[in-house]
Amino acid sequence: MPGPAPTLSSPDLANPRRGPALVPCLLLRKGQVCVPGPDGPVVAVSPDGPPFDPFDVVDRLAKDYSLLYVADLDGIEHQEPQLDYLQEISRDMTLWVDGGVRTAEQAIDILVAGARRAVLSSAYLQGPRQLRRAWRLSTELVFEMEFDSGRLALADRSWETEDPLELARIVRETGPDHVIVSPRETDPDWNLIGRVAAGGPTWVDGSFDPRDLPQLARAGAAGGIFHIDELLNHWNEKPLPDSGSSV
Repeated sequence: MPGPAPTLSSPDLANPRRGPALVPCLLLRKGQVCVPGPDGPVVAVSPDGPPFDPFDVVDRLAKDYSLLYVADLDGIEHQEPQLDYLQEISRDMTLWVDGGVRTAEQAIDILVAGARRAVLSSAYLQGPRQLRRAWRLSTELVFEMEFDSGRLALADRSWETEDPLELARIVRETGPDHVIVSPRETDPDWNLIGRVAAGGPTWVDGSFDPRDLPQLARAGAAGGIFHIDELLNHWNEKPLPDSGSSV
């Protein structure tokens, strides 16, 4: 009989060196920490009422994680990445940053601000030409395949494919080996993730939940990127799980 699903404070999540890494995702808009809401990200409010201070959150996360995934909502939504905040946060943690990169130059701006890797998303990047240009400028890139209601989200049709496996192959042949699979509004397709992972390091974002850690291992994924709303809700009640990531 199977045991209960792991929780954020369970030994399975507290010792991820046994398998894939868990990476917290910080949603940041106008310098404020956000969490997922029914109609999109909303400002995270502390138990005492005021919003969480982003630097306090990062300091706390830095005690237990070496890698932080930042979704810069200003960059994603308005092409105005919060470069000053990224620069400050990068002093405390290694960052992968999704700033809604459309062009190679925007990727470089994020790297110069302190990101260890810039995320290039299929939902925003303006096609394979910009991927090739970005790779010539820097190899510190990660490619995200975003899915909307189960379909691959493509900002540019010059990819000439809507097959995620073919897109992952094209991306890896161009240069970036790390690929993120990000389903929205649906559960992860673990069969697809396993097939993408067979071609190189693969991460799961979007609707991924830390309790899916066993699925990550079975699929051969490198790790999962999870939202920190539950951690914030239990800020004073539970220790944060140590990810052990050193990417």
